[in-house]
Amino acid sequence: MGLRSPGWLLLLVPLAALIGAYLLTQRRRNRYAVRFTNLDLLDKVAPTRPGWRRHVPAGAFCATIALLVVGFARPTADVQVPRERATIVVAFDTSGSMEATDVEPTRFEAAQRAALTFVDRLPARFNTGLVTFSGNATVAVPPTTDRALLRSAIRQLTAGQGTAIGDAVIAARDAIRALDEQAETEPPPAHIVLLSDGSNTVGRSVESAAAEAAAEEIPVSTIAYGTEDGVIEFPDGRVLQVPVDGPALERLAAVTGGDYHEAATGEELQAVYDDIGSSVGHRTEQREIWQWFVAAGLGAALIAAATSLLWFSRLP
Repeated sequence: MGLRSPGWLLLLVPLAALIGAYLLTQRRRNRYAVRFTNLDLLDKVAPTRPGWRRHVPAGAFCATIALLVVGFARPTADVQVPRERATIVVAFDTSGSMEATDVEPTRFEAAQRAALTFVDRLPARFNTGLVTFSGNATVAVPPTTDRALLRSAIRQLTAGQGTAIGDAVIAARDAIRALDEQAETEPPPAHIVLLSDGSNTVGRSVESAAAEAAAEEIPVSTIAYGTEDGVIEFPDGRVLQVPVDGPALERLAAVTGGDYHEAATGEELQAVYDDIGSSVGHRTEQREIWQWFVAAGLGAALIAAATSLLWFSRLP
């Protein structure tokens, strides 16, 4: 918690002096009471003593002043605020190597399932788009809140040839730019989640695409899924080794300020998605909470008035 007008706290100094004077007065009162030695007569004259109750109105009054002073100092607190224009673009590798079976049932199907669950768990107000890439990159679904459209597009994905990672990053960046009329001058908070299992083989270089995304402060979190033992078996008996290439994706994430993850199984891939989804869900803002202190101060004032009237038939 912080304070935007801390100078108001100086008013707590006279309040502290007032509390000190009150305690001194109570101490003197006890000293004078002891001088009245005929206690039996005192019980008959004043059989009921207020005891601790006499301090409640005074304490509530002091609390009122303290709370109002803190309220004037304009306290702030960190608040998690939903990103109303938040945009996430999932870049999905549809290259032929995705048919490898080292992730059951295949890398492709495991990624599809995880992507569907990820989309379902995002807040409904988030704009989410889909970019597919193999030999080139295509915006399959521009950023939208229509989850049914997005799920349908993910289910209909098919594998192709080539791996254009650099083009996928640029296509995702362009989709974010086209979110709304103000996106060019006031970019929305955005994040690209790129899934791939191979090296960039066609199109723009990963380095140049990463530099452009970093310049626009769009983090690219990458997920390298599969294992070093991944292979594709063709009907004619040929076997093609397709080991996962993590270092290139790790560099892409590092340059853009995103996170790099490795997912060798469908379960691990889903866990990565969950982590990314929670990390881009909100932004932290400092908001003034003086209203809370003023409300508490008014509540303390009511307590002071109520207890004084109830127990002593007078206002404090």
